[in-house]
Amino acid sequence: MHVEALIFIAVPTAFAALAVACISVVALMVFGGLFAPSPLYRVRSSETLQNASGEFLCLLEALTDATASRHSSYEVLTNGDQFYASELEAIRAAEKSVNFQAYIFDPGEVGQKYIDAFAERARAGVQVNIVCDSFGSRGATHKYFAQVTKSGGKVCWYNSPQWYRIAQIDNRNHRELMVVDGRIGFIGGAGVADWWYKSQGSGNRWRDMMVKVEGDAVSHMQSCFAATWLEVYGDVLASPDYFQAGLKPDTNSPALLVSSTPSNGGSMRIRMLFLMLIASAAKTIDINTPYFLPDKHTIEALVCAVKEQNIQVRIIVPGKKSDHLLTQSASRRLYGPLLEAGARIYEYQPSMIHAKIMRIDNLWSIVGSTNLDHRSFGINDEINMAVRGVAFSERLARDFEKDLQCSQELCYEDWRKRPYLERITEFLGWFIQQQQ
Repeated sequence: MHVEALIFIAVPTAFAALAVACISVVALMVFGGLFAPSPLYRVRSSETLQNASGEFLCLLEALTDATASRHSSYEVLTNGDQFYASELEAIRAAEKSVNFQAYIFDPGEVGQKYIDAFAERARAGVQVNIVCDSFGSRGATHKYFAQVTKSGGKVCWYNSPQWYRIAQIDNRNHRELMVVDGRIGFIGGAGVADWWYKSQGSGNRWRDMMVKVEGDAVSHMQSCFAATWLEVYGDVLASPDYFQAGLKPDTNSPALLVSSTPSNGGSMRIRMLFLMLIASAAKTIDINTPYFLPDKHTIEALVCAVKEQNIQVRIIVPGKKSDHLLTQSASRRLYGPLLEAGARIYEYQPSMIHAKIMRIDNLWSIVGSTNLDHRSFGINDEINMAVRGVAFSERLARDFEKDLQCSQELCYEDWRKRPYLERITEFLGWFIQQQQ
């Protein structure tokens, strides 16, 4: 005879209620992250905006809570061979401090070059401070950075998994930033990984860029790093080793360093920066972005620019070599209103294109870490530099035109006739669009 016994475990009612409440809170957080509506925002009286005027610069300063740096120089570094060489040269020449912040730091050939350079400078007595995002740099462990820490450098991870951080678990530090001796800065969208450095298997290296900055804008970059360092390490970087005074290259291209973090509502600064510059456009809007998932208000602003103001809008996005095909599918779902209005969208063919750039009227340029998606605008910590300067814009334009030559334009009729299987994938991408 086979007898089956049922075993019941008594659970206190209070404990069960607490468990149900906790599960409900987590479920609500996940649901809100996936389906919460984006903020309502639009620019009133945009026809009065004159983006070449001093008044417009003052307006941007006020709305983004950023002070314009008026004595800085900028060098565009195209692709990994240029920006890695320039950054490593700056690290190896450091005399006082190296502050490095990255979303992605991936173990590999170029990563080891950075580890060696950081460790050598730390042994020489230079203050080396490194912050990596715990999610984006999850492959770079304490053991991986042991050479640096044993040499006297300090390494921290942003938002590492802890029970008391569950409410902020989705927040990521997406900034790619370095400041050397308080006088040389690097800003852009590239981290440290071999896919930026060299071809990977059958794929070409990623297309990206960084900007080398000198002058008074560097102190604002340092301030952004210092805020993160205080959060993760607990030290205030107030030494002259970090902030250099009196550095004023001969230039007249003011720049705004706009940092954002959702923890204090600062993410709205990035929204205002992008939307104000789009609204101020009189002739052209050129955009490079690896993840094009704008909210409906940004799409409306771009459609309005094309249809009502006859502004040329050109957008370069990844093609089939995107590193996130689901994101690319979700992105394609949004092309319709823009293509129908007359905007031109191009898909880059040779490799993944990761550059994050917006140019307005060949005058204003935004470079930095922000993608045109919900995560950058509402979840991540980001930093961007907006420069008003024709020479800087023209330098970026040369790269943009080269990218166009390597891209395939998508027309509205082709978009309308895309296969149903592709539309199903787009729906799956829409489901998690808020998290991409």
